[in-house]
Amino acid sequence: MRHVVLAVALLAATVAVAQESQDELSESRGGLHGIVGGSWNSQYVWRGFDLSYDNSVVDVLADVSLFDTGFGISAVGHQGISEAFGDMQRWDGSVYYQNGLFAGETLATNFRLGYVYYYYPKDNFGATQDLMEGHVVLSWPNLLPIKGLQPSYAFAYMLPGMKHDWLDPSFGDNSTGMFHIAMLDYAFTVPALLASMDDQAIKLHSELVYNTGVSPFGTQVKSGFSDAVVGASTDFAFGANRNIILTPSVYYQFSIEETVNPDNEVWAGISLKYAF
Repeated sequence: MRHVVLAVALLAATVAVAQESQDELSESRGGLHGIVGGSWNSQYVWRGFDLSYDNSVVDVLADVSLFDTGFGISAVGHQGISEAFGDMQRWDGSVYYQNGLFAGETLATNFRLGYVYYYYPKDNFGATQDLMEGHVVLSWPNLLPIKGLQPSYAFAYMLPGMKHDWLDPSFGDNSTGMFHIAMLDYAFTVPALLASMDDQAIKLHSELVYNTGVSPFGTQVKSGFSDAVVGASTDFAFGANRNIILTPSVYYQFSIEETVNPDNEVWAGISLKYAF
């Protein structure tokens, strides 16, 4: 119970919050809007950790913004699809508030405050337990003089959630602590592949993660910079309202701290989303 109280206190006390820099689907105010979709990824790498053991994963997504309040809810499911690791499943349920400050100015700031519960409905070989976190994400679209170049920062405080009966007795209590994530994104356009399509937007993403000793596996993790990620993605918009979006992507992770991940990782994915 104290963990729930602490998470709620963090959620209520943090005034500056952030909008995810990767999500550039705009929302008109005054209605109920959202995104539903699914994706395939060659593996599931999360904050440096290989959660799918080098196996591919299918994801489903539903995200709904609540009219013009800035509040929203989302659910993301991750399911391992290989026969050996079919029990690898996780659901991420979120509530959030997002908005912006100083619109049109150099110090314009997009912010998001969120609470996430990471729920494991299957045993995943007893290697993981439920987790929860409060997070703040900040992004500055006008801070740098290069158009399309945007720095962002994310802070997350993680806590253990419910412990399932199947949890391995050797599971350590190393799931409390902080993540600091510095991100830099660059978006630019190139001519459309077909005359009937819009100009093609290319999005380059990079991030550097500092982990204070948190592990979803309960293992001992050294504090410090854990990994750096670079990647690229692009959106193909279809439909009369350009609200069906196909997004291929590819990423490479430089693993810095071996207690988080001893291997560098490369993975690719493709997603299909419908925005309404």
